[in-house]
Amino acid sequence: MIEMVVHGVTLDPVSQMPIVVLKSREDEDTILPIWIGVFEANGIAMKLQEVEPPRPMTYELLKSIITEMGGSVEKIVINDLKESTYYAEIHIRHGENSLVIDSRPSDAINLALRFGAPIFVAEEVLEKSRIPEPEEDEEKQKLKEWLENIKPEDFEIGGQQS
Repeated sequence: MIEMVVHGVTLDPVSQMPIVVLKSREDEDTILPIWIGVFEANGIAMKLQEVEPPRPMTYELLKSIITEMGGSVEKIVINDLKESTYYAEIHIRHGENSLVIDSRPSDAINLALRFGAPIFVAEEVLEKSRIPEPEEDEEKQKLKEWLENIKPEDFEIGGQQS
């Protein structure tokens, strides 16, 4: 497994859908873009910008529930990619018990950010998600170059920088 960090949230220039960009903690060239929903992207962006909502939003509520029940998120793992859909697990520690909860990656990432938990991606997922070499598909190569050259000022959603 490869430990990743949230590099930011941006918009796909073609579909205008949000993308969370993960980068390897150890290898700057290893990136994983995951297309996510607008609300999930907003949750990630708010946390990255350290914006506190006036009332608890869904992810703050989940954190409160897990914490009040004596648990904590140990890590999340993006563990599979099937038919362009990513799968994740939230690993929760509750006393001596360890729970593994199936999750969408965007929800798992939101919780990891709120708990300060590490984000891991299975190596098989990175292999399955690799963008083909340029001779295979010019559009995918352009996307790869765009993702590799993202600058902090590019991370904007709804007028807010993440």
